[in-house]
Amino acid sequence: MGRGYSIAVVGATGAVGVEMIKTLEKRKFPVSRIKLLASHRSVGKKLAFQGEQTPVEELTHDSFKGVEIALFSAGAARSKEFAPSAVKAGAVVVDNSSAFRMQEDVPLVVPEVNPQKVKDHRGIIANPNCSTIIMVLPLWPLHRVARITRIVVSTYQAASGAGASAMMELQKQIAEIGEGKRPGVVVLPHQIAYNLFPHVDVFLPNGYTKEEMKMVHETRKIFGDDLIMVTATCVRVPVLRAHSEAVNIETEKKLTAGEVRAILAEAPGVKVVDEPGKKLYPMPLDATGRDEVLVGRIREDISRANGIDLFISGDQLLKGAALNAVQIAELITHA
Repeated sequence: MGRGYSIAVVGATGAVGVEMIKTLEKRKFPVSRIKLLASHRSVGKKLAFQGEQTPVEELTHDSFKGVEIALFSAGAARSKEFAPSAVKAGAVVVDNSSAFRMQEDVPLVVPEVNPQKVKDHRGIIANPNCSTIIMVLPLWPLHRVARITRIVVSTYQAASGAGASAMMELQKQIAEIGEGKRPGVVVLPHQIAYNLFPHVDVFLPNGYTKEEMKMVHETRKIFGDDLIMVTATCVRVPVLRAHSEAVNIETEKKLTAGEVRAILAEAPGVKVVDEPGKKLYPMPLDATGRDEVLVGRIREDISRANGIDLFISGDQLLKGAALNAVQIAELITHA
């Protein structure tokens, strides 16, 4: 990658921000200087990077002087407020929030799918929704071969998708129930321990949640195909980390289960785990901490001529967020 780059991580103390820092180090991203930015509440904290304890600074509009790439993971409101200041200061922003994803002049990038779009940016590149990334990674190679016409997806989303506080709430509720106490519900809309609910993000007038419609609109934009029909049901489950998805697709060209396995075996960022006879299939426990998205339960849909069923698990904090953002940053250094 050549020379080192001046990097800022916005939302550095959050679950995704912490993983961004770890991923930069793990992938040996060429960093000459790193600025860790967060709200005033986190000022004074120190986070490890390349063997040193780096202090967290307060995020302000003046934080980006000399920064070349800014990785944002602080939520849509903070991105809308501070990303323009980063761009004005000369940085390229890789934004993990929903703030800019559907803007026409903002590329929405999954590096294994549409890396060429990185060159089209005007200062901001959007990281897609975690559930969308985990789904499109294995579907893209199938789309290229047989064109997917319809996607039906049900997600099983871990507490990590709602942030570090939701992960702690799940752990706390399990402990409270184990002690015979009534579990406290603060972060998530309902008790998540020993429960699940079909409610991720806010509900919209059409009956879908915002999360579900993200999967619809973002998939079309990433694939560059507005004719794909997508319907989603997003469910929060009592898993600490890593999302799973049951996906049914219909294709223009018939694909057999064997052909799907062969295509996915060669797909970047994907690992086929599909030996049900040996009880081997994707599980969030196995996907946690892994860069790859696990795909299995591959079978032909007995109800549709050109249908395929898949089950997917991927680490929401890695490929669903931090890893994808750092991969985009790597593309920027080559652009």
